[in-house]
Amino acid sequence: MLALLKKYRIFIGTFLLFSVITVSLFYNVLKPGKTLPIYNPADVNPELVDSTVQYIEKYHTIADFSFTNQNGKTITQKDYEGKIYVADFFFTTCGSICPVMSKNMIDVQNAFLSNPKVMILSHTVTPEIDSVPVLKKYALKEGVIDTKWNLVTGDKKDIYRMARKSYLAVKLGKPEELYDMVHTENFVLVDADKHVRGFYDGTKKEEVQKLIEDIKWLLTEDKN
Repeated sequence: MLALLKKYRIFIGTFLLFSVITVSLFYNVLKPGKTLPIYNPADVNPELVDSTVQYIEKYHTIADFSFTNQNGKTITQKDYEGKIYVADFFFTTCGSICPVMSKNMIDVQNAFLSNPKVMILSHTVTPEIDSVPVLKKYALKEGVIDTKWNLVTGDKKDIYRMARKSYLAVKLGKPEELYDMVHTENFVLVDADKHVRGFYDGTKKEEVQKLIEDIKWLLTEDKN
């Protein structure tokens, strides 16, 4: 009788262990994996999107561009081809959120310092002030690494077009001033296929950490 009871206990223990393993395996197989949406103009706050593209619901990609960076070099879409990158908008004389955003973007830069597949692209919204020498001085002050991070200036209407038609991230400025823009705290994540994959509050450490984790996920996705 005792031997039978012992065998029964062993059987129950084995059955329970097998059940736990089976349930765990099924959970890992069936649980939804991490995903990042692809953003189109119709998905975003209309205040941040040019009215001419607000209706677009799919197939949105970053348009071609040509700007000048802190070293006087022309930067185009070719420099970011096949790269995952973070874009934002700023101006060097900003004393409110820009210093915080710059410090947090340094965290992004440092997190992927040795990975050439990840880059950063910051556009000035006051190109009439932020000349190449001004951008260079700002880059040196903030700790920008040239091979990783481009601060760019150019024609104001071209920056406006990219901000509101491609990156979907900048509000209108004064109605009476053509191509005027009010930059936001948004860091915009762009994947290697030129799709917008996320918006993050560049003034908040926890949002920037989420951005870093999402970039790591995109790098993994890119390998698959």
